[in-house]
Amino acid sequence: MAQNSYKTTGIVERLDPAIDKIISKDAKAEIIAEGFDWSEGPLWIEKYQMLIFSDVPTNTIYKWTEARGKEIYLKPSGYTGTTERGGEMGSNGLTLDNSGNLVLCQHGDRRMAKMDAALDHPQPKFISIADKYQGKRFSSPNDAIVSSGGELFFTDPPYGLTTQADNDPAKEIPWNGVYKVRADGEVILLADFITRPNGIALFPGEKKLLVANSDPNTPVWYQFDVDGDKLTNEKIFYRSVIEKGMKGLPDGLKIDKQGNVFATGPGGVYILDKEGKLLGMLKCEEATSNCSFSDDEKTLYITNDMYVLRFKMRD
Repeated sequence: MAQNSYKTTGIVERLDPAIDKIISKDAKAEIIAEGFDWSEGPLWIEKYQMLIFSDVPTNTIYKWTEARGKEIYLKPSGYTGTTERGGEMGSNGLTLDNSGNLVLCQHGDRRMAKMDAALDHPQPKFISIADKYQGKRFSSPNDAIVSSGGELFFTDPPYGLTTQADNDPAKEIPWNGVYKVRADGEVILLADFITRPNGIALFPGEKKLLVANSDPNTPVWYQFDVDGDKLTNEKIFYRSVIEKGMKGLPDGLKIDKQGNVFATGPGGVYILDKEGKLLGMLKCEEATSNCSFSDDEKTLYITNDMYVLRFKMRD
């Protein structure tokens, strides 16, 4: 498929001159794939020059390559049970562990798991990393990040439950938590007060953690200091304003090597510096759910409801 055959979408809004160092004047977002129910969890894998991402309701992971476009990569991806069910049952966030294994937030199976197969020969075989806290099942792990020391941080809102509600009869843990799986396998509760914890990322140096809250009543990103098995010094990193016509809520996010934050939220992708100053936005008509950098951080891949976008930020 020729690179110049993609439709462009979105508008870059420049609010601070600092954004010109991050996003060039002629940067464009292209629709590279479409036709999904709800795209999520993009992950660029440099070795294979492929993007993989979840289509949550269809229980499928797709891959996209320049040469072949979109193809099914893995199905089932998040629910391996035999009882028919609806809702957001597939995988959501995707990441790699420090050994290069695919780690999945599995909504339907209510766990963090890794694929027991090579990245270039995917199979729906999974090894559970964590599925309970103090004997109670998670609701539906949503997004995750692995530290350089091999610790797995993840969020657990109720979106994968059939009703997506806190009073769902299948919900076993009363709160919606932020957790860490230590290198020894122990599950640690880090935060239980965030109403809808969603996107999660570590700042460079791994001393600070950012967590999105996908609650229309509190559409914020929380920042914490990471102090061993605890989070301290909680503060609001940024608060979004939901204006009429804006789609989406604070959702998946990534942080570049300079500490700039690329956060999907109401109206598109927010670009903030490490202090939480809004530098600009990629404004999108459809709801953005998550994003992923290319290895050189010059391109951002964005899941955008029924679309997947490639945002070439600079040469």
